[in-house]
Amino acid sequence: AAMAQGGFPAESIDVFDVPGAFEIPLHAKRLARSGRYAAVVGSALVVDGGIYRHDFVSQTVVQALMDVQLDTGVPMISAVLTPHHFHEHAEHRKYFMRHFAVKGTEAAEACLLTVAGLRKLDAMLAS
Repeated sequence: AAMAQGGFPAESIDVFDVPGAFEIPLHAKRLARSGRYAAVVGSALVVDGGIYRHDFVSQTVVQALMDVQLDTGVPMISAVLTPHHFHEHAEHRKYFMRHFAVKGTEAAEACLLTVAGLRKLDAMLAS
């Protein structure tokens, strides 16, 4: 809803699923390099699966998104969340579904503000 209110109707927004959070930066970089996108939003819930340190994965993904942003000039908006103690029971699932809805709105607002700010900056620098 926030994107539509900001002038980006649903038809102008593409959604891509990736196998896991670690794959987000590569997909984001290809999308950015295509020249078709004003911004890319990546979202994931990185949980402790007991095999590796999930905080390392999350930090790596966020840093890679920053690198893509700086390399391509296309804003990368991150909604990559890393809860400390996530459990698969119904209450946690409900909580994170609600939390992701809030984070989705925040990501949309950040996307709109960033794109508008960069367009204004580009116009100012061009004159």
